[in-house]
Amino acid sequence: MGLDDDAREYHRQDPPGKIEISTTKPTNTQRDLSLAYSPGVAAPCRDIDADPDAAFEYTAKGNLVGVISNGSAVLGLGDIGPEASKPVMEGKGVLFKRFADIDVFDVELDHDDPAAFVETVAAMEPTFGGINLEDVKAPECFEIEERLRERMSIPVFHDDQHGTAIISGAALLNAADIVDKEIDDLDIVFSGAGASAIATARFYVSLGADRDRITMCDSSGIITTDRVAAGDVNDYKAEFARDVPEGDLADAMADADVFVGLSVGGIVSQEMVASMARDPIVFAMANPDPEIEYETAKAAREDTVVMATGRSDYPNQVNNVLGFPFLFRGALDVRATEINEEMKRAAAEALADLTRQDVPDAVVKAYGDQPLQFGPDYVIPKPLDPRVLFEVAPAVAQAAMESGAARKSIDLSDYEERLEARLGKSREMMRVVLNKAKSDPKRVALAEGTDEKMIRAAYQLQEQGIAEPVLIGDREVIAETAGDLGLEFDPTVVDPASGNYTEYAERLYDLRKRKGLTRTEAGELIRRDTNYFGSVMVEQGDADALLTGLTHHYPSALRPPLQVIGTAEDADFAAGVYLLTFKNRVVFCADTTVNLAPEPEVLAEITKHTANLARRFNVEPRAALLSYSNFGSVENEGTHRPREAVDLLHSDPEVGFPVDGEMQADTAVVEDILTGTYEFSALDEPANVLTFPNLESGNIGYKLLQRLGGAEAIGPMLVGMDAPVHVLQRGDEVKDIVNLAGVAVVDAQQ
Repeated sequence: MGLDDDAREYHRQDPPGKIEISTTKPTNTQRDLSLAYSPGVAAPCRDIDADPDAAFEYTAKGNLVGVISNGSAVLGLGDIGPEASKPVMEGKGVLFKRFADIDVFDVELDHDDPAAFVETVAAMEPTFGGINLEDVKAPECFEIEERLRERMSIPVFHDDQHGTAIISGAALLNAADIVDKEIDDLDIVFSGAGASAIATARFYVSLGADRDRITMCDSSGIITTDRVAAGDVNDYKAEFARDVPEGDLADAMADADVFVGLSVGGIVSQEMVASMARDPIVFAMANPDPEIEYETAKAAREDTVVMATGRSDYPNQVNNVLGFPFLFRGALDVRATEINEEMKRAAAEALADLTRQDVPDAVVKAYGDQPLQFGPDYVIPKPLDPRVLFEVAPAVAQAAMESGAARKSIDLSDYEERLEARLGKSREMMRVVLNKAKSDPKRVALAEGTDEKMIRAAYQLQEQGIAEPVLIGDREVIAETAGDLGLEFDPTVVDPASGNYTEYAERLYDLRKRKGLTRTEAGELIRRDTNYFGSVMVEQGDADALLTGLTHHYPSALRPPLQVIGTAEDADFAAGVYLLTFKNRVVFCADTTVNLAPEPEVLAEITKHTANLARRFNVEPRAALLSYSNFGSVENEGTHRPREAVDLLHSDPEVGFPVDGEMQADTAVVEDILTGTYEFSALDEPANVLTFPNLESGNIGYKLLQRLGGAEAIGPMLVGMDAPVHVLQRGDEVKDIVNLAGVAVVDAQQ
């Protein structure tokens, strides 16, 4: 099937469409229903009647945006009317939810008359926290937005106007910097004089562009003061009329610094680009076909051409999804009365700043593993970059508070944590640990220090104040790689091959001489194996923690720290733990990486270590030792082990958390089974520490929960060692390294 048929099938699958309404509170019992509706609902109604602002506390209004259209100017389709535009508006709602966790009602209005449109939307103010106008044709859209902004005390935002303006504005700030030109010195030419072009031109002026150096062209050519006098253009176009001779787009582009295309495809030739000033900036944003093809524009000249389009298959896609979800997120969270110019500028500047930061691996992978580094081919972030939420929304919220548009003040230092929680429980959990790490950063040795991911992780750890990274490896290679990545930082580098580390070799020899290691072999291991070097470094107190495993199999990476550092005084065994996060709960799964067939004493020790780990995440542990039987329902050697481990834990005075077993997995995590069938259990709530009976079941279990249960995984975290050591999985991303380094720092603090 072709794309059109695939899209039809996608939309018609049961249930039809792309959105649904779901409840956010329990509705399982009669009491739940009496709270949700009659008679309980009367209490919040009375409170809102006395104070309308209470609606933000008692209802979904504060996180609800109306996406409203009459379908008169649907991108690529034109005036198709309100009903045919509904799939587009539902899609807009999907983007709001996916990128900023904002709920949407899409409303399609059968109104061609601007006055009727305004009256209808204004009457909806009690329902929504904000209004996103979509696909309304020009020039009516200008009047509609202006009148609604005057009448309504919630944000009203026409994305077709301002979205492109903000995103391309961010690109313009960076592009001007790359070609070494000041924004107020730019001669800017627009192709197109519709809603988006006029709003974009206005916004560029807000960013510092000189209005007198902006030339706007419509289908009849340059918009001049003579054409205004002749009544040839409307009032909105007249705003950018220039007192220059009449001419066409080719005339306007000669010697221009910037071309901004918001018109139709294929109207710009290679010769027109060649006629522009040095190092031209070309934003050809017509969809689906740009005013000039990317390759054609790039080949027009030998100097730098900074090129952006609206397409995802070329660098520098100007995509409105980089703007509207995060603008509304920031605006809603401070209960803003509008989205003003200061808030839009803050969004553009935050996007421009984000482009200069190191790009996460997940984003690079999503775009074909092509390098993404600030420069002519990367002047705006990619639409799937999750960091946009944490950069743009706080900037918008701050601008709203500073400009007087906010009705509620928020603590920006806590705001990012709330945004993290919106993207998933794992980010919320890691924020707890990373904040602890930042309070007292420790030295974390990164054994595979020449690896690009390790260098990028070291940069982030140092930049964010999470840890003091120590890169182990060839000093010149590390410096060269950091330079190629554009990372301006001065990490601590330890080069085993170029330094005199005879003390490390002697220490390794002392530890392993009765395990078959000679003095010569110890020296070779210290010089050539960074895992052994890093392990001795931590054992000798020259670093506080060790991370390794990125380029090794797990057993071979674990062996050196086990041989050199060993387990803690109160531990005989190490274990690997994964933290799995679901929407409303977290579980710690052990052992998933180390012990093949643990005896009861080992299971008990693993459970204690995992419970201690849970507390580092501010989770009070409740442990279940899992099996395929419930409390003696099956009698064999396999079920005896977890049962005996529970007995050991119950008799241990140091165990200060509830623990029980053996029990089946559903008994451990389903409250009705646990408390209804087994009311004698020591657990009165579902378990959050799950100890598996052997390595096979642990590894299978956590992977099934992750893949089929939709859990996000953090780990594996190594517990039971005498010093903080964590062994990464091969192929882990930079964020995984940063997360485990944060865990290691908290380990070291304790």
